[in-house]
Amino acid sequence: MGNSNIHFQLSFIEPQAHYVEVKMIIDGIDQDYLDLKMPVWTPGSYLIREFAKNIEQVKAEDAQGNEIVIHKTNKNTWRLNSKGAQVKISYRVYSFERSVRTNLVDDQHAFISPAGTFLYVDGYLDHSSTVQVELPSIWTKISTGLELVEGKVNLFFAENFDILFDSPLEIGNQDVWTFNAAGIPHEFAMVGTAVYDKDRLAADITKIVEVETDIWGSNPNDRYVFITHNYQNSHGGLEHLNSTVLAASRSSYISNIGYNNFLSLVAHEYFHLWNVKRLRPANLGPFNYEEENYTPLLWIFEGFTAYYDNLITRRCGFRNEQEYLNELVSEFNMVLNRPGHKIQSVGLSSFDTWIKQYRPDENSANVSISYYNKGAMLATMIDISIIAKTQGKKRLDDVLKAAYNKFYLIENRGVTEKEFLDLAEEVSGISLKEIFDAVYTTEEIDYNAYFNAIGFQFIDINRETVTPSLGIKVSHQDTRTIIKNVDRNSAAWVDGLNVDDEIIAVNGNRLDPQGRELDQAIAISKVGDPINILVSRDGLIREITVHLKASDKVSYVIERNPNRTEEQSALGDLWLSL
Repeated sequence: MGNSNIHFQLSFIEPQAHYVEVKMIIDGIDQDYLDLKMPVWTPGSYLIREFAKNIEQVKAEDAQGNEIVIHKTNKNTWRLNSKGAQVKISYRVYSFERSVRTNLVDDQHAFISPAGTFLYVDGYLDHSSTVQVELPSIWTKISTGLELVEGKVNLFFAENFDILFDSPLEIGNQDVWTFNAAGIPHEFAMVGTAVYDKDRLAADITKIVEVETDIWGSNPNDRYVFITHNYQNSHGGLEHLNSTVLAASRSSYISNIGYNNFLSLVAHEYFHLWNVKRLRPANLGPFNYEEENYTPLLWIFEGFTAYYDNLITRRCGFRNEQEYLNELVSEFNMVLNRPGHKIQSVGLSSFDTWIKQYRPDENSANVSISYYNKGAMLATMIDISIIAKTQGKKRLDDVLKAAYNKFYLIENRGVTEKEFLDLAEEVSGISLKEIFDAVYTTEEIDYNAYFNAIGFQFIDINRETVTPSLGIKVSHQDTRTIIKNVDRNSAAWVDGLNVDDEIIAVNGNRLDPQGRELDQAIAISKVGDPINILVSRDGLIREITVHLKASDKVSYVIERNPNRTEEQSALGDLWLSL
């Protein structure tokens, strides 16, 4: 690469109109032409997002200010004839999508998601770059995991474009404080209005960091940045190499439930430091930013993380035993109450994330499950199986630590499912075949047998209840009751109620704005009874007779088995120990 360099400059001329201005200077790349590309997705969020749609007014000139002609060759590629000379490219990026993975610029702040902001030179993803941020007079702070160039003001360095694309920037007047955890400086940037206790957050997050570092054996960072966006109603996060972006409801910090849920979110994204950012599937890295990067292993890398996030809050003492069990069993109930758990395996759910996970529709519950929830279920089975069969000498922690050490610290490569299984069985000394076989089938394993081994039981409290059901979900829009979902093989499914049908009357009774007559009609009926439903479908009125079926919804609980042995009880204590 010789003396070539790539430099970016970000400025904000019209932040109130949601634009960031980008200048890109390329010098010393000796080629007749350059192809400049924009990623179509961002790591950690497995959906083709077509970031190029937000780019406009792309222009190029040489060092003397002469225009260089640019030709767009496909949806995300701009070709220019550079002839080896220095080129200056400028473009604007429209930035008004509120999420942890997309740009948002307004008169209050700018959140820059790099994959949706920075072009790269085709063939030069391993090239270093610098980013200069020109702060408007109304903003004073920049929070990012990027390395600040020593002796420079607001100039940042990325060793390669994988690091650049994995290092978001929060620019504005965010509330920033720092604390040390596991011997590493951490920065917390709180964006937006919220009522929170900095000291409490710092102390509790320190516990999370140190418990997780203990699981994995070492912490890979020199510093770490939390960026939290507070909204009226939001919850989510996206992991990065040495930072995370969190979205929270601004009221999260004032209730015990909301606060603990926020801590679980923190625990989840921080756990990704190891699990997916470093210990990773073989197919996720090096990244191809122009198309889907398929892997069937998200059930491990997201599902295991979903298992540990709430478990970490239990180990930190934020949740008592019953609170934790309630959170855990919700993973099971969410999966087992989706008709799709009989249609889609968790391995296929992982593979199909690019077309299903981030694009739910009215039929999603009938055809799919989440690898987060099902992965957490299988992680639970692996953990308690190892605990039970090794009499508490080993658990899933030991497997993860060994995998991190072998595949990242020593070999620095991705892992296949077979390699992970082989290592897990080697470390634990037990067979995990039944659980790993369940990844590619829709048949459920005997969860209760696993729980029994450590003195717990997994029981459906609805198992002896027969309840008539239509099998629909509705929403109330103004004075109308609209069907939003129809469960596979339910009464509504069989007899022909449709999503988007407006329910007008039931058994001759006009629905009130809250649709209570529908609930009342079902409540006084038995399984097999017909009910007559008057609907408006695309403006046409029709009456449909539906014969009620028994609800197939489950309501599992996880609780101590009253018939447990002393040994099983001790193993259960170990599983949920602080």
